[in-house]
Amino acid sequence: MRMSAKAQYACIAMLELAGNYQEPQLLQVKTIADAHGISPRFLVQILLQLKVHGLVRSLRGAAGGYQLACSPETISLADVINAIDDVAPSLPPALKALKPSAAVAALSSVFQEVDAKERQVLQEVTIADLARRTEASGLMYQI
Repeated sequence: MRMSAKAQYACIAMLELAGNYQEPQLLQVKTIADAHGISPRFLVQILLQLKVHGLVRSLRGAAGGYQLACSPETISLADVINAIDDVAPSLPPALKALKPSAAVAALSSVFQEVDAKERQVLQEVTIADLARRTEASGLMYQI
């Protein structure tokens, strides 16, 4: 599976928002951008895309910012990635260019299995799970 930088940044932003989930104050784009070295303009585009997919909500103004639209326990990494990237399974370009054969079919079936397993893992891991993993590494994202 290939994941764009945009999808990776979306996962980071969602993790930051998960850490602020119980707080009444919204998280500002600048806070997330500065903490991770992401362009604020690019991050706004990402957050707007996540908002369109119902994963975050926002409020404009001086006290504005972003927050998760639902519990981090209910948002999978697949939800986030699918909101940003078109992740339709596809064969590697080199295989597509080859003439159909038994070898190409066999290798294609293995790549399809790998893709299915990746999707399963991403569907099973929630933003809350990811936050718990950061705690194990010494970073604190409390939910």
